[in-house]
Amino acid sequence: MTMYTTQSTSLAQQAIALEERYGAHNYHPLPVVLSRGEGVYVWDVNEKQYFDFLSAYSAVSQGHCHPRIVGAMIEQAGRLTLTSRAFYNDQLGLCEKFLCEYFGYDKVLMMNAGVEGGETALKLTRKWAYKIKGIPQNEAKMVFAEGNFWGRTIAAISSSNETSSTNDFGPLLPGYLQVPYNDLPALEALFKADSNIAGFMVEPIQGEAGVVVPDEGYLRGVRDLCTKYNVLFIADEVQTGIGRTGRRLACDHEGVKPDLLVLGKALSGGTMPVSAVLADDEIMLTLKPGEHGSTYGGNPLACAVTMAALNVVQDERLAENAEAMGQIFRDRMNALRAKTDLVTLVRGKGLLNAIVIAPRPAFGDETAWELCLRFCDNGLLAKPTHGDKIRFAPPLVITEEQMHEACDIIERTVLAF
Repeated sequence: MTMYTTQSTSLAQQAIALEERYGAHNYHPLPVVLSRGEGVYVWDVNEKQYFDFLSAYSAVSQGHCHPRIVGAMIEQAGRLTLTSRAFYNDQLGLCEKFLCEYFGYDKVLMMNAGVEGGETALKLTRKWAYKIKGIPQNEAKMVFAEGNFWGRTIAAISSSNETSSTNDFGPLLPGYLQVPYNDLPALEALFKADSNIAGFMVEPIQGEAGVVVPDEGYLRGVRDLCTKYNVLFIADEVQTGIGRTGRRLACDHEGVKPDLLVLGKALSGGTMPVSAVLADDEIMLTLKPGEHGSTYGGNPLACAVTMAALNVVQDERLAENAEAMGQIFRDRMNALRAKTDLVTLVRGKGLLNAIVIAPRPAFGDETAWELCLRFCDNGLLAKPTHGDKIRFAPPLVITEEQMHEACDIIERTVLAF
C-alpha cells in the first residue's frame, strides 16, 4: 500500500489524486475535499467552513448529520440492518404504513436509489397498461417531458433528449415519446393520437435542466388530461419532494395527486440511498411475487431512517421554512440582478432556485463554472447545471441570518467577478 504524507502534497491534493488514479472519471467535481458536515455547513480537510448550497442535489434537506436521523440509524444498525425480502422484518410494515398515511396512498414499494424509483414506476405503469387499461402486449408507450432527468440507467437515458446522456449508449429502449415541457396542448395532442399511451412521467419543477418552473396551472392541466385519456400521471418528486419547494410535495402547490409518486433523496436525510413509489391498490397490486424487487429495498435500516427523516421535516416545519427562506433568497437575487448584467434570470420555488449567468468573453461557456469556483473560495458551495445556470438548494434548516450571510457571499462574489 502506498503511503502519502503531507510533506509532499496537501491532504486535499492527496484525496483528489487518489480519485483520479483509482476512480472512474464520470464526475467533474469542484476542487474541494469535504470531511465533515453539520446543519447547513460543511468543512474541508483543512477545516475551512462552507455554506452547502447544493445539499447533495437536495438529498440533505434536513441538514448534514441531523442528530435525530443519525440516532435512529445508529440504534437500528446495532439491531438489524438487512434481511432481504425473503423474510419479514419488524420495521418494513411500520414504515410502509407511515409512508402511506404521510402521503395519502394505499400502497408503497420501497427501493434504494432515485433512479430505481423511476424504473419501478415505469414497470408498474406498463403492468397496469396491460392488466387494467387493456393495451395489447408490448405496445404500451410512455411519455416524458423534454429536458427531463431522472437518472443514468439505460431506461432513464432512453427518455432523454440530451446528447451528453445518450451518445454512445445506444440502442435506447423503445416505447418512449417526448413532449415539450409546460405545453398542455402538445400533451393532449399526443394523448389523443395514440391510445396505447400508458403514462406520463414529469418533474413538477425540472431540477437538472436548471430549475425550470412551469406555468401556474400546468400540473392541474396534466392531472386533468391524464384522467380524461386514462393515462397514469407519474410525478417524479425525487428532487422536488419532501419540503424542498415550500410544500410537502411540489404537486401540493396546485392541489393535485399523481397516480404514482416517486420519492428519493431527502427520504433518508442524506444518510443512505432510499427511494419509494406510492400508488393506490389498482396500480400497485398488479405486481405479483417475483416480478420486481431489490435485495436492499425496504431493509430495516432504511425504514428506521426514513421514518425519522420524515418526522424531522414535519416536526421542524421545514417546508414552511423553505417557503419563507426561498422568498428571501429570490428577493436578494433579484436585487442583485438589478445591479449587474451577469445575472440574467432568477427562478425557483421554496429552496430550489437557480440563476442564469450571462457568459463573459474571458470564460465563454465556462463562466458559471468559474463563478462557482469563486463562490467556493469565498465559503459557499454551488454547482453549475446545463452550462449557464447555477442551482442553489441549501438544507431546509437554514435560518434567516444564515440565508442573508450566504446571499452576501453570492452578491460580493458576483459583483467582484
